[in-house]
Amino acid sequence: MKGKILVAGGTGYIGSHTTVELQKAGYEVVIIDDLSNSNLEVLDGIEKITGVRPAFYKWDLKDLEGTRKILQEQPGIDGVILFAASKAVGESVKLPLKYYRNNLTTVINMLELMPEFNMKGIVFSSSCTVYGQPDPQYLPVTEEAPIKPALSPYGNTKQINEEIIQDTIHAGAPFKSIILRYFNPIGAHPSAEIGELPNGVPQNLVPYLTQTAMGIRKELSVFGDDYNTPDGSCIRDYINIVDLAKAHVIAMDRMLENKSDQKVEIFNLGTGHGVSVLELVRTFEKATGVKVPHKIVGRREGDIEKVWANPEKANKVLGWKAEVSLADTLESAWKWQLHLREKGIQ
Repeated sequence: MKGKILVAGGTGYIGSHTTVELQKAGYEVVIIDDLSNSNLEVLDGIEKITGVRPAFYKWDLKDLEGTRKILQEQPGIDGVILFAASKAVGESVKLPLKYYRNNLTTVINMLELMPEFNMKGIVFSSSCTVYGQPDPQYLPVTEEAPIKPALSPYGNTKQINEEIIQDTIHAGAPFKSIILRYFNPIGAHPSAEIGELPNGVPQNLVPYLTQTAMGIRKELSVFGDDYNTPDGSCIRDYINIVDLAKAHVIAMDRMLENKSDQKVEIFNLGTGHGVSVLELVRTFEKATGVKVPHKIVGRREGDIEKVWANPEKANKVLGWKAEVSLADTLESAWKWQLHLREKGIQ
């Protein structure tokens, strides 16, 4: 066994896929999740894929003392991967205090506890939202692009948390951090045993799209067709979820094996290719043969017009690269939606 890793938010979408990759790489995983946007059955899927059921605690990481007790029950944790956060841009505009309370308190508590339990590193789940709407000269976006004023409370929590981590380590905290700025994770595990399963109405594009294709939702709303893009819809960099998960394992290896002298490192994780919302819908229809009813509606507050990654630093320094095509990724998302129907979940 390589070591023991705490995955905070490990039954969530990215957390569950990362748990699979950690276990496949030989790590022991402990999950803490309050199940506010995930389902306990995710553990069954993880076990089916890997043959190992991770230790699980249903807990709210905002409770410092309770989290301390869990860590006392699980001695020898080497590092933490922190996903636990509220993550919907639109909701954050409507409920800013929820986002500041959830997203900041969780990080502060974990940073406070890490030295107590001799943890060596933290991988933080950040976002390309920290770049705001990059000026044209900064597209595709490198890690050196300016951090812009956030367009949503969600984006602002990511910026503030990055600063909290860097300030804490600068002040002498005895651990390292790798901050991973994701672009747009989509798709599902190829086994269709785990995937994106939000509670209630999906806030993210692809699960809403697959539910619409399934007939669960009447139609997909495309927020705006008057942006300065080739077809007027927003452009994003959509990255396969398993590709993204593998980057976390590499990042944890890097810290635990002291492969870098730097205390804090930041990497963009994306494909390097921008895709519009309407292009994504067309690619899904072509890959699956299933039509997606959709309509154009007004712009949504907090949305960025266009952003995609320059992933060269992650490619060269981490030795990581996004490999799965957009069509295959969307096909995996549809396979997952079919699996949910078979199980009677949706």
